[in-house]
Amino acid sequence: MARVGVILAIDGQEETAIAAAIEAHPDLTVARRCADLAEAAAAADAGVGAAVIVTDGPQLTRGAIDLLRRAVPTLLVLTGDDDAVDQARELGAPAAMARGAEPAAIATWVARAFADPRLRERWDPPPVAPASAMPPGAIVAVWGPTGAPGRTTVALNVAAEAARSGTTVLLVDADTYGGAVAQAIGLTDEAPGLVGAVRESQRGRVDAAVLSRYAVVIEERFSVLTGITRPERWPELPASALEAVLGSARLAADLVIVDCGFGLEADEDLQYDTRAPQRNAATITALASADVVVAVGSAEPVAMQRLIHGLGTLAEHVAASPLVVVNRVRSSVAGARPEETVADVLARFASVPSVFTVPFDGAALDASVLTGRVLAECAPRSRARRALATIAAAVADAAIAPAPPRRADAERAAVGD
Repeated sequence: MARVGVILAIDGQEETAIAAAIEAHPDLTVARRCADLAEAAAAADAGVGAAVIVTDGPQLTRGAIDLLRRAVPTLLVLTGDDDAVDQARELGAPAAMARGAEPAAIATWVARAFADPRLRERWDPPPVAPASAMPPGAIVAVWGPTGAPGRTTVALNVAAEAARSGTTVLLVDADTYGGAVAQAIGLTDEAPGLVGAVRESQRGRVDAAVLSRYAVVIEERFSVLTGITRPERWPELPASALEAVLGSARLAADLVIVDCGFGLEADEDLQYDTRAPQRNAATITALASADVVVAVGSAEPVAMQRLIHGLGTLAEHVAASPLVVVNRVRSSVAGARPEETVADVLARFASVPSVFTVPFDGAALDASVLTGRVLAECAPRSRARRALATIAAAVADAAIAPAPPRRADAERAAVGD
């Protein structure tokens, strides 16, 4: 049987002893001794070895661990002490141990873990996290096709309506193309927001205290994690760290509403360097994490066509049928009975059984944009506000109902993981 190649990125004097122990093991060989984590990641991605041993350091972030886990089946992190071991596990390291173990024991574990996948997650039994005092909240992803159909308007006002009904709500702006939640609520200064929380997640655990430090409180029970204000900053929202932030947000709010971008293409299929950051990963991660998906379109003919095509692509990423919302509904673009026309088109061409419509209410929406306030504050009796309140109630009902497994969970169950 061929010996398993092990890639090493270990600083300090112990590197020599560990390399010698690996070479002495009958089932292992040193595939490469790397100067740093970046070289180890490149070697793993190139298929140089099937196992990696690294030491912790500033470069060992949640994103780096995620890349290594996808490149090799066996990964072990050597770190300073028991507290550092816990932190490495919080970052997603499948196995971590304090430095000082016998090099021969390390080599034996790597060989056994490679042969038995059940051992790859265990050096010691990981500590059991204490149960949260509150049940986890639900994640709602608000998505829509390209063309500015009104995703942010729907996400913001649904969040505000849910908060006014007594629900604790966190609105997250994860649009990597044109995040506009900050502007919609009248914030002109750039704040760390979601990027700050993601940076914390790259280095360690994100909890309610961290989220509250970066979130902007809009009103009682309603907070916002603002997004990137310039599109070129999209690499600051890596998928693995965003997934951890959303997971922690479940424990900080009853309802987490994520304003997503429009892109659903898997970027890695479009470029050679699959280890590079992926711009659409934030949207795909939010959809995969969501318990409820709201798909937003607009009533104009071109926008309706985009929505119909987009719903087909969306079905590849989510297991459950989305709540479909059509915005800016009016007779001038959809005929004498615009609500009926919109519903009929979506039923005929996209097999959508029911549709929520938001009437075009230019005066109320202009007032909202001008003052940086939600419709419930600046136009409480407007037709658009009443429609969005109805949508918020439907979202809340869907969020608390038993949901089918999310696509990622279903795929793991299918392969017996």
